Amino acid sequence: MHKTFLGRGALAPALTAALAATLTTFSTGAFAQAGGTLKEVTVTGNPLGVGDLAAPVTQLSGTGLLLRSQTTLGETLNNLPGVSSTYFGPNASRPIVRGLDGDRVRILSNSGVSLDVSNLSYDHAVAADPISIERIEVLRGPGALLYGGNAIGGVVNLIDNRIPRLSVQGVAGKADLGWSSGSRGRQAAVLVEGGNDRIGLHVDAFDRGAGDVRAPVSLPCTRDGTTTFARRICNSASDASGGAVGGSLFFDHGYLGASVSSYSSHYGTVAEDAVTIGMRQDRYALEGEWRDLGGPLRSVKAQLSHSDYSHTEFDAGAPGTVFRNQGNDLRLEARHRKFGALDGVIGLQVENGRFSAAGEEAFAPYSRTRQRALFAYEELGTSWGKLTLGARAERVRVASLGNPDEPRFERGERSFSPASAALGGMWNLSPEWQLSANVAHSERAPKDYELFANGPHLATGAWELGDANLGKEVSNNVDAGLQWKRGHHQFKLNAFQSRFRNYIALQSTGGTHAAGGEDLPEFAYRGVRARFRGLEASGTVRLVDAPSTLDLELRGDLVRATNLDTGEPLPRIAPARIGATLAWAQGAWGARVGFDHNARQNRVPAGELATGGTTLWQAALTYRMKAGPSSLLWYLRLDNATDRLAYSATSILTQTVPGKAPLPGRSVKLGLQASF
Repeated sequence: MHKTFLGRGALAPALTAALAATLTTFSTGAFAQAGGTLKEVTVTGNPLGVGDLAAPVTQLSGTGLLLRSQTTLGETLNNLPGVSSTYFGPNASRPIVRGLDGDRVRILSNSGVSLDVSNLSYDHAVAADPISIERIEVLRGPGALLYGGNAIGGVVNLIDNRIPRLSVQGVAGKADLGWSSGSRGRQAAVLVEGGNDRIGLHVDAFDRGAGDVRAPVSLPCTRDGTTTFARRICNSASDASGGAVGGSLFFDHGYLGASVSSYSSHYGTVAEDAVTIGMRQDRYALEGEWRDLGGPLRSVKAQLSHSDYSHTEFDAGAPGTVFRNQGNDLRLEARHRKFGALDGVIGLQVENGRFSAAGEEAFAPYSRTRQRALFAYEELGTSWGKLTLGARAERVRVASLGNPDEPRFERGERSFSPASAALGGMWNLSPEWQLSANVAHSERAPKDYELFANGPHLATGAWELGDANLGKEVSNNVDAGLQWKRGHHQFKLNAFQSRFRNYIALQSTGGTHAAGGEDLPEFAYRGVRARFRGLEASGTVRLVDAPSTLDLELRGDLVRATNLDTGEPLPRIAPARIGATLAWAQGAWGARVGFDHNARQNRVPAGELATGGTTLWQAALTYRMKAGPSSLLWYLRLDNATDRLAYSATSILTQTVPGKAPLPGRSVKLGLQASF
C-alpha cells in the first residue's frame, strides 16, 4: 500500500529509548524498585470526579477493553447497550449512540477536542487507535452538555495519561503484542512512564498492520482490470502507527503539563476496490490545574490544544481529493466551593476550526467555524440521593469560504446561539435499589456541510446539497433508569425518548446530478420532525462463587426512530439486539464465551433494503503469570466463531453497495500484554 508517513518501523524503539535515557537522570534504580507502578488517573464523565452519576454512563478499561478492542473505535464500542457502529468496512467506523451519529456524538481526547473529519463522511476514520487508549467513557445526560450542543447523542471520551496528572515514583509501563488470523494482522505497542514528586514523563508508541480481512463468503475484487474471487473483503487492508511524548511538572497544589502526539494511517475504503485513504493527525496539548485555592474557588483547570489533520484519497495509487482540518480548543473549568450541599463547576470553551477539501470529490466548500460557550454543572446532595443541573450557552459562526477551483460553492456566513439545559435526579430507594431520571433541552448549530454542501459524495453514493437557511436542531429529551445491586448480582434498565423539532436529515429530492460520467441521485439536508425512543438493559448474575467464579452477563437494547413528517422510519437504525456471555475465572485463568444477536431490521424507509437477523458468537481465554518484576497477561480471542455471514443495518454500505462489505468472518487473535 502507498505510505503517506515516515519512520513507522523505528517509532516505538526510538521513543522508548529516548524516554529511558531521560528517566535515568532522575530515577535512582527505579527498575529494581517494587514501587515503580502506574497510578490510576480518575477522569470521569462527572466533572466533579466523584460519586455516582444520575445520567447513564458506560466505561471500558483494563482487560475488559483489551478483549473488546478492534481496529476502529466504532467496532470496539459496538454492542454495548445503546451503542452501535457506522461500519464502513473494517477500517472506518464511528460510534452511534441511541440511534444518533455524526455530529450528534462528540468524540473527545481527555475531555478536549481532537479534530479529524470522521463526522463528515462514513469512510473517514477516527484519528485514534483503540490500542493507544487506556479508558473509554460513553456519557449521556446533563454532564454531556458541558462538551457542546453536538453532544445531543452523547460523549465518547478517550482517556490516556499522555499528560501525567498525578506523580509516580520510579518507572513503570506496559507492552502489547498481538497477531490475528482473520486479517493476517499484527500489532505492537509500548508505554513507559516515570518520575518523582516533581516531574513526570510519559511516552507511548504503537504500530499496527493488516491485510484484507477474511469474509465468510467468496467476494469479487477488481484490480488492474482483473477480477478475482476470494474469501476476503476487497481493499480492507490497513496500516497505522503513532505515538506521543508528554510530561508534567508537579507543585504543591497542582500540575502543569504538555504532550505532542501523532497518528498516521493508510487504509482501503472497501466501497471501491482501488480507493485508499492516507491520513495523519498531529496534536499538541497543554494542560494545568491549580487546587486548594482561596476564596470562592476550590480549583481551576485549563486545557489548550491544537490539532492539524489531513488526508488524501488515492485512486489506484494516484492522489485525488485532499481534506484538511485545523483548529484550536481552549477550555477553562473552575470548581467553586460548596454552598451547603451544592457543589459544581462553571466554565468557558473556545473553539476555532478551518476545513478545506480540494479535488474532484470535494462536496463541501472551504469553511471556518468559530464557537464560544459558557457552561455550568451543579450537584445538590440530599439525604435520599442527589439532583444535578447542566446548562450551556453558545455562540457559533459558520462561514463558507467557497473553493477557488469549484465555482459551484457559494460564499456566506451564518450565526447561531444554541442554548441547552438538563436536570437530573438520583434516588436511593433502598440499599439495593436506585432510581434515576433526566430531562434535557438541547440545541445544535448546523455544521458547515449541512449548510453549504454541493457536490458528489462517494460514501453515500449521492450528490449532496446543503441548505444555508437551516435553523438550529432542537430536541427535548427524557431518560429514566432503574438499578439494582446485591453482592455480585446487578441489573440496569434505562428508557429514553428524544423529540426533534428540526432534525437535520439527508433526504432524496428525486432529482439527479451528472458527475464522473454517471447520474448521481440528489440528496438535500432538510429539517424534519423526528422521534427517537428506546430501551437499554444490562445485568450480571453470579452463578458460582467459590473456589472458581462463573458469571452470566446479559445485555440488550432497542431503538425506534421515526420521521414524524412522513411517518416512515429513519434510515440506518440498529435493530433489536440481545446478548449474553458466560465469564469464568479461577486463579490465573479466565474464560469467556457468548453471543450477540441482531434481529431482522424491517423498519427502513421506502426504497431501502431490510437487513436479515444474525447471531455472532465470541470466546476468549486469558492467563496471568509473573516473570520477575513483570506481570504477563496472555490472551486468546475468537471472533465470529461460526463464520456467520452478516451485514450491518447501520452501515451505509448495506444500501449503496449491497453484499460488498459483510462483517468480518472467523478470526483468532493471540496476544500478550506485559506490565512492569
